[in-house]
Amino acid sequence: MREIAPTAPIELIEAPSVLGLRPSGVQELSRALLAVGLLDGLGPVRAGRVEPTAYDPKRDADTGVLNPAGIAEYSVRLADAVGEVLGRGGFPVVLGGDCSILLGNLLALRRRGRHGLLFLDGHTDFYQPSAEPFGEAASMDLALATGRGPALLTDLEGRGPLVRDEDVVAFGFRDAEESAEAGMQPLPQGLHASDLDAVRALGAAEAARRAVDGLTSGGTAGYWVHLDVDVLDDAIMPAVDYRQPGGLSWAELETVLRTALAHDRAVGFDVTIFNPRLDPGGAIAGRLAGCLREVLRGKAGG
Repeated sequence: MREIAPTAPIELIEAPSVLGLRPSGVQELSRALLAVGLLDGLGPVRAGRVEPTAYDPKRDADTGVLNPAGIAEYSVRLADAVGEVLGRGGFPVVLGGDCSILLGNLLALRRRGRHGLLFLDGHTDFYQPSAEPFGEAASMDLALATGRGPALLTDLEGRGPLVRDEDVVAFGFRDAEESAEAGMQPLPQGLHASDLDAVRALGAAEAARRAVDGLTSGGTAGYWVHLDVDVLDDAIMPAVDYRQPGGLSWAELETVLRTALAHDRAVGFDVTIFNPRLDPGGAIAGRLAGCLREVLRGKAGG
């Protein structure tokens, strides 16, 4: 049976790291969303900002990944910040940055036991370094989180993998053909995969309910919700670095997030990849902030 979460104080953490991508503009995500009223009416605590180390555009020869040591170090500091929020009973909302910030969020949970992951992304992010053209960890984050890749990033603090295959639901992705052509390693059979076609076949509400039921039926203490905004339809969310046609509508995303965050075992949430430089008028930022504000109201008691 699904349970409705009691209200929890929202604590916002800014995590403007582009160590897993490049400084294209996604580091400005939090500034842009806050400027258009993301927090209006939510009454959150500003829990801080975790600054990344300097970006190195040179691909690491040993791992084949950009900035591996920087990402590992950043993940520990972000995990500390998220852990402080969790420790005082807050609900962390982490604004990225690129998708490599997921590692720090999950490390915070891994320190506290076994947790699951609802992975909302237009891509599966399961590349191995040899198949990722630029060495970007933002295309490998789900693989790294499940223990696949260089140990520097898959075994943070000796706690790897950060999440078990069976405790992950990859939801709404639509990159199967593209990733297969690039030689990406396949998703493991134990990982629960619900691509865009599967979500549409069930309907967003039912697909989200099944995802949450799966995440709460095992031995986990809770689950994290990761949102890469490129899960949205490219027609309404072109402000991302790697575009592809199709995707969820605003209404579908709101339905999924409302269902996922309403459960009492949803323990945190991150938002990544929105690039304000590709939204010069700010209209997309305003719509995204409105969507997020609505689905967070339950956590804030609104």
